[in-house]
Amino acid sequence: MTEFANRVEQVSISGIREVFEAASEDAINLGLGQPDFPTPAHARRGAIEAIESGRTDAYTSNKGTRSLREAISAKYDRDYGLEIDPEDVIATSGGSEALHLVLQAHVDPGEEVIFPDPGFVSYDALTEIADGTTKPVPLREDLTLDPATVEEAITDDTAVFIVNSPANPTGAVQSEADMREFARIADEHDVLCLSDEVYEHIVFEGAHHSPMEFAETDNVVVVSACSKTYSMTGWRLGWVAASNRRIERMLRVHQYGQACASAPAQYAAEAALTGPQEPVEEMVETFERRRDLVVDGLEDAGLEVPTPAGAFYAMPKVPEGWCEEVLDRGVVVVPGDAFGEHGEGYARLSYATGTEDLKDALEIIDDATRAVR
Repeated sequence: MTEFANRVEQVSISGIREVFEAASEDAINLGLGQPDFPTPAHARRGAIEAIESGRTDAYTSNKGTRSLREAISAKYDRDYGLEIDPEDVIATSGGSEALHLVLQAHVDPGEEVIFPDPGFVSYDALTEIADGTTKPVPLREDLTLDPATVEEAITDDTAVFIVNSPANPTGAVQSEADMREFARIADEHDVLCLSDEVYEHIVFEGAHHSPMEFAETDNVVVVSACSKTYSMTGWRLGWVAASNRRIERMLRVHQYGQACASAPAQYAAEAALTGPQEPVEEMVETFERRRDLVVDGLEDAGLEVPTPAGAFYAMPKVPEGWCEEVLDRGVVVVPGDAFGEHGEGYARLSYATGTEDLKDALEIIDDATRAVR
């Protein structure tokens, strides 16, 4: 009798989903990791015009349309001064597929993948699916990833370490000095640095830097997407950028598992990247105002919370029973241990929801905090 593959048996359903399923239908949802803004009109038009002209009826190149990859290449030149050949980009079905491609192409059975804990839930699961060995490492007090901690964790069995900035679930942004160190570590230890930059444009203080800016070898691979920057989570359009030899290996996984990203989504992404960026700026300004509201409200409730410098999450330290009490009172939050062992004692709140809902939720959180203390 056929049994299930061990790599699948090691993966459980996300703790985030468990929280959603436990919540009532009229609960205020601070657990959702997607912007509450519409996709910019010019991105929608890009898809509509492509559909109406018949350009989306057939497969695109496995790597994606040439024009989209040129737009992605131009974006990296514009934003970071990086020269990325359009041939060194694969358009993927969201950032999630891009992460999957990187790990499948670079991790042999038993090899280690180092990632932040607490960290994005997919890192652990996708490592298991790649038959790798998960190696979560704790964060600093400010919830950033310390390059020294990563370097100490590297062994002869390490294949990849993952950097995520701005970060989910913490909202932390790594400094330029940190990113230089991650690039050095990748170069000197000949280990791949997977830089997850899906939230790269949602930064409130300072600036986002990529380790690819500072690497002297091709040991940095970058993953990003339109999902968060352009409020296009449902379009499922991301990409991976790397040296050509790495792209060609990842393409072997992509062409059999996906063939190509959705053609309409590719044209929408091209329009988003090449069109006006004011919608992004307005969205980030709104998130920053909400961030300030949420941090003030949590601190007023007596909770300790590092001020997030990016993304749209806050991660306060919370007393025992806090998450259950908040959920029982009709506010959805995600327990920190859903993001790893070191997330215990924290909770993740998303402020990708309306200001009035946030104000109502903060009042409930204040009452709930008093109740469990």
